[in-house]
Amino acid sequence: MTFQSMLAPVAEDMRRVDELIAARLESDVALVRKVAEYLVAAGGKRLRPALLLLACGALGYRGEARLTAAAVIEFIHTATLLHDDVVDESRLRRRAPTANAAFGNAASVLVGDFLYSRSFQMMVQLDDMRVMRALADATNIIAAGEVLQLMGSHDPQVDEARYLEVIRRKTAKLFEAAARLGAVLARSAPELEDGLARYGAHVGTAFQLIDDVLDYSGDEAAIGKHLGDDLAEGKPTLPLIHALRSGDATEQAVVRQAIVAGGRADFGAVLGAIRRCGSLEYARSAARREAAAAAAALEPLPPSDFKRSLLELASFSVVRQT
Repeated sequence: MTFQSMLAPVAEDMRRVDELIAARLESDVALVRKVAEYLVAAGGKRLRPALLLLACGALGYRGEARLTAAAVIEFIHTATLLHDDVVDESRLRRRAPTANAAFGNAASVLVGDFLYSRSFQMMVQLDDMRVMRALADATNIIAAGEVLQLMGSHDPQVDEARYLEVIRRKTAKLFEAAARLGAVLARSAPELEDGLARYGAHVGTAFQLIDDVLDYSGDEAAIGKHLGDDLAEGKPTLPLIHALRSGDATEQAVVRQAIVAGGRADFGAVLGAIRRCGSLEYARSAARREAAAAAAALEPLPPSDFKRSLLELASFSVVRQT
């Protein structure tokens, strides 16, 4: 199972979406074009638009609106990444300097705003109030999730429930919206729409849980960023939360101090603590439960290559290394 094989049923659609993205990034403002071209060249999995296209295929919808909606999803996602990297002071993404590292914080924030506004222009062109409502709600919830995460930075009192709430708002919500939109565009029955939305939310949660694991156990060349970025930013992710809950007094003190202080100085000691506590496996187990819930949510869908890819994507979310 490779990412390319999973997306084979929508490979041609993805090519057309990439063309649409490139066309709609065009601007008469030189800096917008320059940053936009940099973002396109940086690549990325285009996972969220692929999810939308697979959902459309699984429900038999082949209208052109699916391509526009997929591009809108990717624009919203890219805008959130631009703003995230500024807030987190990130310097590396996808094995390349972040846009803020290459062009500065001001340009990144403003081009992120451009992408948000362009996405809403494209939504209006779809002339579908249910599509606009789903995307507007998702965008607002994502922004609130960003603020909730910021409030929890350097706070060792953040518990698992609050951590999961941040994930569901900040990361899983756009996965949920992408999958739901497939059903909205297909004018599917409410139970199919709700099932796809649950699928997206669970897959998005699983992806983020594994991201948090890879921040302590991944290969830097493979994941395209530095290990320990979350720790450097003082983010209490699930491996740390579990170690705080289950470690001995010394391990708890090491993890608590690292969250409060931020930085990478204590990375080795923290990594040792979370390994001794089984915290990485605990987070992986949580991701596996999310993937299983995602697969269960697809049961009402009829068999198809698209459904098979959606199921493979749920499995891939747990075993991936990038």
